[in-house]
Amino acid sequence: MQYRSLGSSGLRVSAVGLGSWLTIGNAVDDAGSRDLVRHAFERGVNLFDTADVYNHGEGERALGLALKELPRHRVVLATKCFFPMSDDPNDRGLSRKHVHESLAASLRRLGTDYVDLYQCHRFDDETPLRETAQAMHDLIVRGLVLYWGVSMWPAERIAEAAALCRAEGWHAPISNQPLYNLYRRDIEAAVVPTSRREGLGQLVYSPLAQGVLTGKYEPGAPPPPGTRATQEGARRFVDRYRTDDNLEKARQLVALAKRHGLSATQVALAFCLRGPGVASVLVGARDRQQLDENLSAVDAELSDELVLELDRLFPA
Repeated sequence: MQYRSLGSSGLRVSAVGLGSWLTIGNAVDDAGSRDLVRHAFERGVNLFDTADVYNHGEGERALGLALKELPRHRVVLATKCFFPMSDDPNDRGLSRKHVHESLAASLRRLGTDYVDLYQCHRFDDETPLRETAQAMHDLIVRGLVLYWGVSMWPAERIAEAAALCRAEGWHAPISNQPLYNLYRRDIEAAVVPTSRREGLGQLVYSPLAQGVLTGKYEPGAPPPPGTRATQEGARRFVDRYRTDDNLEKARQLVALAKRHGLSATQVALAFCLRGPGVASVLVGARDRQQLDENLSAVDAELSDELVLELDRLFPA
């Protein structure tokens, strides 16, 4: 396993992290989650990412249960807040009230007294950025959070938050968690350069485009049984990528990877890992076999020729 610094902080995270969206506490039961987390840890994964909204708290509960078997000091535990957790008007967003109360609820579900990384799941247009940044700083001062980060924030908001924290002497965000894969390279234009300048590392999610980049979905054919595209909760996320054009590109990716002695999964993940400022790719494996295939991407080397071919097939 490779370990990389997260932004300009001293925190080191595994190049592949285990996410829990649609898997742990959802498609994967408690026993399976414990086995998956233990296997990931034994393979060198130290970053485990979740959010309060994942299956309405079940993602955190199941991950916390699985992590109880591991030494806490060797785990980098990350969670998030922003999305509504109830009909209450204050049970959403990034107000001081919601940030503090959401963290308290997350700590209970996770069964821990602190989280290593607390992330603002989206930008909140209805709360002053000063209020959110100071709330995060206060949680760090209290020792409930060690670092804070953001997710899917635009470049200008990242720059604004970093400048505000510098001016006030507050703890600044060290990470951004964006959507990034061969189909979706939007962050390369502004988010990545801004993040690098401001000291934020990228923890990218959906690097395999919900599995579409693996080539498991054939153009013109129904999805294979047991895949995410056949599952009620996950189907709508997969279908965003299952266009005829995308499926044809995935088919070509499989052939391209094979010519270079690699799998499509290895190439897709290795492409993300070579991105400037990318600290880790978050994968949503459902079993050991999937996880091992994902982890093999750490050692995959992409030749200049292959990268040029990828740029032609998946232009930024």
